[in-house]
Amino acid sequence: MQQTSIDVSRFEVENGVSEYHAMLRITNPRLTYSEQVDALLAAYESLVTKELPGTVPVLKRFFLSDAANQTNHLLAALLECSSCALSIVEQPPLDGTKIALWVYLQKGVQVRTLPHGDYEVNHGAYRHIWSGYNFNKASKSEYQTRLLLNDYVMRLAEQGCSLAENCIRTWFFVQNVDVNYAGVVKARNEVFLTQNLTSETHFIASTGIAGRHADPEVLVQMDAYAVDGLQPGQVHYLYAPTHLNPTYEYGVSFERGTYVDYGDRRQVFISGTASINNRGEIMCPGDIRRQTQRMWENVETLLAEAECTFEHVGHMIVYLRDISDYTVVRDMFEERFPAIPKVYLQAPVCRPGWLVEMECMAVKPITEDAYSPY
Repeated sequence: MQQTSIDVSRFEVENGVSEYHAMLRITNPRLTYSEQVDALLAAYESLVTKELPGTVPVLKRFFLSDAANQTNHLLAALLECSSCALSIVEQPPLDGTKIALWVYLQKGVQVRTLPHGDYEVNHGAYRHIWSGYNFNKASKSEYQTRLLLNDYVMRLAEQGCSLAENCIRTWFFVQNVDVNYAGVVKARNEVFLTQNLTSETHFIASTGIAGRHADPEVLVQMDAYAVDGLQPGQVHYLYAPTHLNPTYEYGVSFERGTYVDYGDRRQVFISGTASINNRGEIMCPGDIRRQTQRMWENVETLLAEAECTFEHVGHMIVYLRDISDYTVVRDMFEERFPAIPKVYLQAPVCRPGWLVEMECMAVKPITEDAYSPY
């Protein structure tokens, strides 16, 4: 009996860097957790040795159903696997299994682990710095977020980078998001102000969503991505003003989306996006179908601003507040986007009225010669 399912998207380049997104899921929820881990890691090993030889993982994010009881076993199993940026978060897969994996892979790159555990992917003129599974145990979500960001600022500085000039994307996973997200927002706003990240300059693409660490004292985890070697004009921010308002209008500080142009491709990072209008109001309260459709419309508009469509999307992560909405949302996504790797997770959004949120990455070829190839 097949125990796993693997969906892969490909952006392949001759004489350049190819990139892949893979979503690995368990298909037999009756397996024990240990058996599910073994099956998932075996499927991953087969993927990189047989289907995608020569690739290296850039980021692995494991989604668990019960981090407190599952994390140590997973970490022990991963000791024998290749190094990369690692993220582990309790966001239960909604198909009834205990673990799922999103992995971002590339071919034609050089990699190394930096002194503080961040992961560098090097090719051409660029150093891509991925950081995962950052946390601390300060007393409140506000203090934890401030420490996370300040520590990240210092690590970037050691690499000759800064938050404002080099950070492209962040993720904040917040235990009990309905209670603790306000502290995340306050700390992020204050740290960003010290880093010249304001409504007059720019912010950073981000997802702020429910997610739990194995240790109950950890209220906030952070993953991040930065690029060294960028020139002025390579990074652009997405606004979609017909559909979305600037986030600072309701007191938060992140960009709706960001894209980066290289000599051969445009990479697009869409932040966590929900059913919202350009006045910051929740659209279609209580209606999961219409919220999903409005969310798609918002994402589609952001992608269009980057001259992309859903055909350029490499993966999707879909977050649901209420597990009873899973069947409806899954069927809608599978009908419209059957070929895009995706995963459905239980993870309440930062405002209770939002029933569903999604994020994605996209890539398209370009022929602009102003910048070095990726």
